[in-house]
Amino acid sequence: MKAKRVLAALAAMTLTASLTSCSTKQPEAAAELISIYSSEPQNPLVPTNTTENGGGVLLETLFDGLVGYDPEGKPFNKVAKSITPNADSTKFTVEIKKGWKFHNGEEVTSDNFIKAWTFGADTKNGQLGSDFFANIKGFDELNGEKRTTDSLSGLRKIDDHKFTVELSAPESTWPLRLGYSSYVPLPKVAFEDMDAFGEHPIGNGPYMMDGADAWTHNVNIRLKPFDGYSGPNKPQNKGLNFVFYTSQDTAYADMQAGDLDSIRETVGPNAYPSYEADFPKSHSNRPYAAIESFGIPYALDHFKDDEEGKLRRQAISMAIDRNLITEKLFFGARTPARDFGSPTLGGTPDIKGKEVLSYQPDKARELWAKADKIRPYNSTFKIAYNADGGHQPWVEAVTNSIRQTLNIKAEGKAYPNFKGLRDDVVNDKLDSGYRTGWLGDYPSIANSLESQYRTKGSSNDSGYSNQQFDKLLSTAASSSSAKEAQPIYNQAQGILMQDLPQIPLWYKSASTAWNPKLKNFQTGWNGYPEFTKLTKEGDE
Repeated sequence: MKAKRVLAALAAMTLTASLTSCSTKQPEAAAELISIYSSEPQNPLVPTNTTENGGGVLLETLFDGLVGYDPEGKPFNKVAKSITPNADSTKFTVEIKKGWKFHNGEEVTSDNFIKAWTFGADTKNGQLGSDFFANIKGFDELNGEKRTTDSLSGLRKIDDHKFTVELSAPESTWPLRLGYSSYVPLPKVAFEDMDAFGEHPIGNGPYMMDGADAWTHNVNIRLKPFDGYSGPNKPQNKGLNFVFYTSQDTAYADMQAGDLDSIRETVGPNAYPSYEADFPKSHSNRPYAAIESFGIPYALDHFKDDEEGKLRRQAISMAIDRNLITEKLFFGARTPARDFGSPTLGGTPDIKGKEVLSYQPDKARELWAKADKIRPYNSTFKIAYNADGGHQPWVEAVTNSIRQTLNIKAEGKAYPNFKGLRDDVVNDKLDSGYRTGWLGDYPSIANSLESQYRTKGSSNDSGYSNQQFDKLLSTAASSSSAKEAQPIYNQAQGILMQDLPQIPLWYKSASTAWNPKLKNFQTGWNGYPEFTKLTKEGDE
């Protein structure tokens, strides 16, 4: 494929993008809050059933877990006073701080963790995040065809502020994961009606819902500081207003007009060339633990778990000119991927087979021809995407690269919003590839690999299953240190390079901007602003 042909396609896409969507200017009642671009959560805000970004960012402000992470991703004890392992890291004693309160005044105790984790793990509750508890002893008894108990046997209460967690296998780095929202405590009221609770969650974090009408679906969610918060991150502002846009362009235009304070993680594609000049004193471009990819379901015809499917996946990956697209479309805001993780999680490892992520048009055509000899391909290859996230330009660039390299039909498939796309993904209703991305739940390569690619992992949307890969993850988790585990995770990634359940595209940066009146703006290891530190001129 000639570079100039791709560049022409990229230029055409940029010229046809529009900034004419309607503004979502907020009423005066929300004017004193710091307004942030976001998206409607896929589900009610139940922590163990929230595995996407629109809901995840809200849970980070509403709840605190046993562990927190500083802006660089270094863990520290938050609700936990101490987390003490036994000799082989199969059992941990957790002591929580006294006096920590939920937003309704209830004290946080051991029971709040034990009941929340058991609810999340129990198969009868159908939680998307249940896999996060799979390494706790007794998980299998709560799941599978022969469910034999209502409790998670690895959890034992010692007293109101101390409990133990017994794992099914050693895991020295287990405490690192405990800052993720699936591990937060829940108040007693949550278990009376979990669906109702998800519509108006009561957490223990620095912010709480701002009244009974705080969530207007598809419009916004308002949060106010929790006066009874006893943690380390007391809000320095009057509250947050997460505004749900259907277009990043509209959000950016509102920010330019002063009607929006912050683009949460990244400006839209049409703003990449100009956002630094538009906001000369209030912009940032910082790498964070995130990667952009697209998945291909194993149920999709011609892409199943067989020789034909493997050949086609590899050919598709090598047909994409990642260097050209990131340079001309993202203006340095993205870096071509060389693994399934993120350089911020410890550098880019040397993975066997990673050349499958490089642009090799001749090799791509060769592999595609081999697959055609097994069974001819007469379909259109599609990548589904949510139109409210600014993905159309890169999806069109990627499918254009695939189309011209392999001489097949390839195109994007637009969904109006992220929720609609995710609903079809998790309910196995897609008849195409689909855009996806990964933002670390906790700062470890283990999180990315386990959740997305382990058999029945919480975010394993493609239906991938490889016993050798699963075994390597278990071996790595039982290592005595992260350093010892790294080469085992590298070996596991080598298997992914062959199977390609997802096609990694590029690592992301928090290429963002904000209202110059905002002070103390800083993005963390996960690309989110440090919300509690934000202040705004006029708030003093």
